[in-house]
Amino acid sequence: MPSSKPLMTPSSGPITTSVESALRTLETESGGINALAAALRGPLGETFARAVDLIRNAKGRVIVTGLGKSGHMARKIAATLASTGTPAFFVHTAEAAHGDLGMITTDDVIMALSWSGEQPEMKTLVNYSARFAIPMIAVTSNASSSLGQAADIVIELPKAREACPHNLAPTTSTMMQVAIGDAIAIALLEGRGFTALEFAHFHPGGKLGAMLKFVRDYMRTGAEIPVKPLGTKMSDAVMEMSAKGLGCVCIVDDAGGVAGIITDGDLRRHMRPDLLTALVDDIMTKQPKTVPPSMLATEMIEVLNTSKITTLVVTEADKVVGIVHLHDLLRAGVA
Repeated sequence: MPSSKPLMTPSSGPITTSVESALRTLETESGGINALAAALRGPLGETFARAVDLIRNAKGRVIVTGLGKSGHMARKIAATLASTGTPAFFVHTAEAAHGDLGMITTDDVIMALSWSGEQPEMKTLVNYSARFAIPMIAVTSNASSSLGQAADIVIELPKAREACPHNLAPTTSTMMQVAIGDAIAIALLEGRGFTALEFAHFHPGGKLGAMLKFVRDYMRTGAEIPVKPLGTKMSDAVMEMSAKGLGCVCIVDDAGGVAGIITDGDLRRHMRPDLLTALVDDIMTKQPKTVPPSMLATEMIEVLNTSKITTLVVTEADKVVGIVHLHDLLRAGVA
């Protein structure tokens, strides 16, 4: 039975109202981020720098904790820190009193998130921090709160209105929490010179892992390379191109170095009655784009996109050692 509900067009009431609501939310949350940036340009900047130095110089890990929505943000911050070279993990504030305090050592730093700074469940962690002299960074909007007074460093977030029309549901506040967490993680990453190769150690899976592999992991080698020497007739080059199924053939000189490449596009541009009897020397594109096998996949994608091509010849010590095609990268989930 067809639906009796009317179709809504982009100009209809409900859709327009939803978009207007979304824009108000984004504008409100953007206001919170802007306020945070302004605070960092002021006195908060010095406090932020001290917090980063404290974490950088810690022998142990960063224990990120929080409850409720702040807990969700704390879990994300811990994950970001860990993935960017700062050992960290999340401890649920309420679970700490039921045995999880044993996860925290005297070499660690505690980062406690609480917008109000007055969550009673936080008292256990505060007392543990004081008892064993474990430094604590409080991320709160109230430096004079019980959490703020107990912490060694207080990152006081600017008070900003929540996107919720009742100013109740944590929205702007949680956005600011995760933003300051990201800022800390990136400041630490940049401070220690954390490289893309190190990043790859923590991200072997998914698209990120695929992009952090090397050209050698994706190139075709040996008999899979469509290749012909200089002086070859185009009829033989076309057969090689068809047999290898990459839409191209690499032309090499006597020393095995790349002299040029012939692609499907070159065939169309040079279409003429005597094409198949011509020599590859006259048809090939000279000095094609080449990459080394040690190049990161992310850099290889940039070369393909910038040059607007689908194939790259891989060379090492001036010799052709492989070929990479965009279709292979698509299948691998890189491009």
